Amino acid sequence: MNKSSSKNFKGKWAWLLAAAIGVSSPVIADPRKESLIVVTASGPNSMDIQRSGTNRPSYQVAVNMYDRLVSFGIKGSGNQLKYDSTVIKPELAASWKLVDDGLAYEFTLRKDATFWDGSPVTADDVKWSFDRAVSLGGFPSVQMKAGGMTKPEQFIVVDEHTFKVAMEKASKLTLPDLAVPVPIIINSKVARANATDKDPWATEYLHKNPAGGGAYMLENWTPGQQLIYKRFDNWKSGKLPQMKRVIVREVPSAATRRALVERGDADVSLDLPNKDAKELEAKGNLMISGTSIDNTIHAVGLNVDFGPFKNKKVRQAIAYAMPYQKIFDAAAYGRGEPMWGGTPGDVSATWPQPFPYDTNIEKAKALLIEAGYPDGFSVPISINLGFAQWTEPTAILMQESLAKIGIKTSINKIPGASWRTKALVEKGLELHLKNFGGWLNYPDYYFFWAYIKGHLFNSMNYDNAEVKSLVDVTLPMAVDNAQYEPNVKRMISLAMDDVPLIPLWQPTLEVAMQPGVSGYVNWFHRQLDIRSFTKE
Repeated sequence: MNKSSSKNFKGKWAWLLAAAIGVSSPVIADPRKESLIVVTASGPNSMDIQRSGTNRPSYQVAVNMYDRLVSFGIKGSGNQLKYDSTVIKPELAASWKLVDDGLAYEFTLRKDATFWDGSPVTADDVKWSFDRAVSLGGFPSVQMKAGGMTKPEQFIVVDEHTFKVAMEKASKLTLPDLAVPVPIIINSKVARANATDKDPWATEYLHKNPAGGGAYMLENWTPGQQLIYKRFDNWKSGKLPQMKRVIVREVPSAATRRALVERGDADVSLDLPNKDAKELEAKGNLMISGTSIDNTIHAVGLNVDFGPFKNKKVRQAIAYAMPYQKIFDAAAYGRGEPMWGGTPGDVSATWPQPFPYDTNIEKAKALLIEAGYPDGFSVPISINLGFAQWTEPTAILMQESLAKIGIKTSINKIPGASWRTKALVEKGLELHLKNFGGWLNYPDYYFFWAYIKGHLFNSMNYDNAEVKSLVDVTLPMAVDNAQYEPNVKRMISLAMDDVPLIPLWQPTLEVAMQPGVSGYVNWFHRQLDIRSFTKE
């Protein structure tokens, strides 16, 4: 790009973004080959993934600004790269081994790794960080619990560069659980210096001031507008990224995001609506990556604390009243894997899999009569406006179909910023559209989060003693254990019969990129790992 065209590009980019989000000051990018401009619907609400109420876009901060001991491998080719849940590779840990008769992992840390301030990364930092993760409570502590890590005593400093995780019992999830975004390694010296008696884990400081040693540092964060990363040139836990600077702009309008990437004013548009992905793919001017998201479904949640939904037959009636194919065509544009129309009694140990329900209005009516609701009832359908591209058309089609069996509905539109509190923390939404993806690619892990009473993603308040018992026993169990498959099949069978959650389809994650941009990886956390991006 010559000097004149570069100047034109900067002016055009600044003008378009200012018009899109009301920003008066333009952003001047670094030379284009070493910088990346990303547009996304919403951005992080915190720099600290372990803080209560942190949203999904904040996961990108954990991934790019902090190291973990280990990470997952990558599989695929071209612009269809995806993380590999079967491969664990080094990050901050140079190596590891099982010790103590298989009841502990011992990690040897890289000796050349430093935090951004130049101080060395030590086993003391790892212990403080892990102690924090299991002590703060909420989502981070439950995530650590999934891998059998529940108390600080399990984290042991052997020497400056040797760290041990002791397990109460061997678990298949312990090592992969250290590769998810939660167990970040924090500069404990900086954190302690900014802690207080009332805030011993420095949550207020780390909320706005990341203190890590990851591949990228924070240049600027304006909540609701943009996040700018700058490369940490002394990063040692992987290959130094090509991108020196990455600008992540929040552009709520899907139409504006599409326009920016089509005109070349953005390099990457994350989480495209399926309609846009289908149309842009047909045009052929951009690279479109649309790969399925492991262990994830778009679904209908039925809160069993709501009167009619206490009755299983009512829940089954709702499942038979869903206009599945219409929803899939209108909301997903046929992109993804249908999760309806399974054969009754034919259950496998895979997840997700089609449930044995299809659209059958007469059967739905009969079940409502059996349940004592011949005239139906009224209930709102709550949707997350942050995902309006699929929730809104789905709710409208549901409303039309449920009316056929006497269920009167209104659509309760909740802003994305409030959704997590309303749906997942307060758990007060009766009939709602939801999405959940399990970070560790095992059926029992999904059930741990979504089907156990009190756990964050069980917005249905479902409580089944047998399911809980099965999950408790199966979660640490090796997949080749003779009881693993029968246990998984049983919990899935119970979920299909009780149906507090009605799967609709397994979605794809759609990302558009300019020609010449490569290295995008579809990660389970659905955020960009900018470390792998390159540009021609």
